[in-house]
Amino acid sequence: MRRYMGAVGSSRVMCDNVPGLVSRQRQLCRRHPEAMLSIGRGVAAWTAECQHQFRRHRWDCNALERGQRLLGRVLLRSSRESAFVHAISSAGVVFAITRACSQGELKSCSCDPKKKGSAKDSKGHFDWGGCSDNIDYGIKFARAFVDAKEQKGKDARALMNLHNNRAGRKAVKRFLKQECKCHGVSGSCTLRTCWLAMADFRKTGDYLWKKYNGAIQVVMNQDGTGFTVANKKFKKPTKNDLVYFESSPDYCIRDRDVGSLGTAGRVCNQTSRGMDSCEVMCCGRGYDTSRVSRMTKCECKFHWCCAVRCQDCLEVVDIHTCKAPKSAGWISRT
Repeated sequence: MRRYMGAVGSSRVMCDNVPGLVSRQRQLCRRHPEAMLSIGRGVAAWTAECQHQFRRHRWDCNALERGQRLLGRVLLRSSRESAFVHAISSAGVVFAITRACSQGELKSCSCDPKKKGSAKDSKGHFDWGGCSDNIDYGIKFARAFVDAKEQKGKDARALMNLHNNRAGRKAVKRFLKQECKCHGVSGSCTLRTCWLAMADFRKTGDYLWKKYNGAIQVVMNQDGTGFTVANKKFKKPTKNDLVYFESSPDYCIRDRDVGSLGTAGRVCNQTSRGMDSCEVMCCGRGYDTSRVSRMTKCECKFHWCCAVRCQDCLEVVDIHTCKAPKSAGWISRT
């Protein structure tokens, strides 16, 4: 009994000291303290994925590394970037909690209990076996934990965030795939054992990136209970689409009010015509070029069997970085 009370007390102290949690999230933390480690892994996963997807853009998700205050400014704008962050962060929690369930790290869940007995697919009959990822539990927990930050009611930003949170959760489930192992003489597959497994998180990130590029601008409807498209020429958003209210800033200069770090010092691609081109990335300010030497692998040859051996070669390359604006300090309108 004393040990139990000590565990309860320590989880309360831990949860009360996690910054940024609302009351409902602290309650879930105290009830499932072991889940917080998994949520931490989820945060790391979605942050890395966000930075990967935006690596060639002016806003590169690195505001996350500079503190929550800058990220908070991005999220307060209800822009496309805010929509993506809500979706990918919600997806990251689903992915991490589901993975922890399958690995036996959480007391409150395990493998999917519904995947038992026999079933049938296009290839014939099979038996459920192994450990199917318990995606429904991951979604349920993520919905309770992540959505707790949003005030229910007729608040436009809360409705937008809840919509994008759900789109992120649905994206993870979209890539749940069935994997099977054959049993029989010489792998004849007369018997199959199958289970459901999540795909790599990159698939979810790539999917949500496409949704970001096709995000739909919306306005609140007259009774304040939902959305309608801002431009009648566009289709009504589905539950899988990302939605936003406000147009994005250009992110060219350092501006605390919009959570922009600016693009001064960012590496640009002189030969690209995309978002990472020096013209676009540097916002027309021009760029500096420096010549650097680096070691690379070269003259690689395959040797039987089975190795690849390479030489170390010195390579001289030009690195292009965006010039800073004439006034390089923070802009703040407050």
